[in-house]
Amino acid sequence: MTRRLVAGVDCSTQSTKVLVCDAETGEIVRSGTAKHPDATEVEPAVWWRALLAASDGGLLDGVVAISVGGQQHGMVCLDADGTPVRPALLWNDTRSAAAAKDLVAELGGAEAWAGAVGLVPVASFTITKLRWLATAEPERADAVEAVVLPHDWVTHQLRADRTLDGLTTDRGDASGTGYWSPTTGEYRDDLLRLAFGRRVAVPRVAAPNEVVGQTFGGALLGPGTGDNMAAALGLGLGPGDVVVSLGTSGTVFGVAERPVTDATGTVAGFADATGRFLPLVCTLNAARVLDSVAAMLGVEVPHLDQLALRAEPGSGGLTLLPYLDGERTPNLPDARGLIAGLSRSNATPENLARAAVEGMLCGLADGLDAIRQQGLELGRVLLIGGAAVSPAVRAIAPALFDVPVVVADPAEYVAVGAARQAAWALDGGPQPPAWPVAGTPVAARPTTAVRGTYAGVRDRAGALLGGT
Repeated sequence: MTRRLVAGVDCSTQSTKVLVCDAETGEIVRSGTAKHPDATEVEPAVWWRALLAASDGGLLDGVVAISVGGQQHGMVCLDADGTPVRPALLWNDTRSAAAAKDLVAELGGAEAWAGAVGLVPVASFTITKLRWLATAEPERADAVEAVVLPHDWVTHQLRADRTLDGLTTDRGDASGTGYWSPTTGEYRDDLLRLAFGRRVAVPRVAAPNEVVGQTFGGALLGPGTGDNMAAALGLGLGPGDVVVSLGTSGTVFGVAERPVTDATGTVAGFADATGRFLPLVCTLNAARVLDSVAAMLGVEVPHLDQLALRAEPGSGGLTLLPYLDGERTPNLPDARGLIAGLSRSNATPENLARAAVEGMLCGLADGLDAIRQQGLELGRVLLIGGAAVSPAVRAIAPALFDVPVVVADPAEYVAVGAARQAAWALDGGPQPPAWPVAGTPVAARPTTAVRGTYAGVRDRAGALLGGT
């Protein structure tokens, strides 16, 4: 029997990854990758060139279906010819922080936004970037005919028919814009007008397993989705599963049967890629914290692990608040990192290394608390992402999370989820194909004192900076 091949694309902040998988089993047959520039705005053509480079050499030969998982929230504005009017603003661009505050006030507060679209605007979300564009670059704004997300744009570039009226998205990625409601499944044109001053075209929201077109080579196109939704699909999340992902950003998310509304803005009430919902907490700073502290100590990250594991829990009283590039949760876009409790006795490389790991993980443990408060069951945490391979992270995370932790076997789960969606679209069945996921349980004795100290530093810093 000839096996069918499907492909999943992960167009992330840092790179494009492509996996070719067996449609029935999920076995990875071949893969490719290409880097993106380290920036908070980028020409969308960079993603297309990266996709071509990652799939060079016949990587996609024999592929019969393909889907794209993309970084959420990025703003890609197109003119009447479908050409981007400016570089895309990415999720981690914070220049729209003031616009976010204005929009919250204009609709009547955070509770009104949470009820309308399941989230409270912060600088990450597309709707705030549209307001920034309308006020900061009005001439470019006048040229905008359509606004899409990064995965929408890459999917459209793959499509043989590239007319603007053929643009599609999915409910998962649409739920992170700020102008689509997971509760009603409809766009909120009034909020789009509130942000941008007028109505612009937005992609049609496709069904989770819909075929939305064909490539020039004849492969079927799945609808694609946001990166977190694709990761959830790649991991096959079920009730009680909560993911902690340690990439450029840190995310905490699980699947829910009903939409979530959190007026504090801590939990974003996204939709997922299967027809359910994906409550999610996102921190702006995750693996980059370890990279930065390693650089400060003049060591490589593996050496940072060794240093951290030689220090005692609590880092000798040293606490690192990891808001290196500002923060999204809590909403402190202009904040910076903080080292508290420094003394002559604890000023050692070992304590600083452990404080970096503990600080990063404490922010995500706060996210687990917030998810639990929304009614999600926490049966186990699935740990994924680049920093999940760190021995120090594996040793310390179970102690701070106080929930059973399984480190999922290393894989590009966003690309796996996109490939699984492609296989689902190919078959058109009611459920995606069952693909196995392996992992290793890790355990440690809880260290609640560390989180208590971190919370004190976090709350004092938040009060000083006026965050929410």
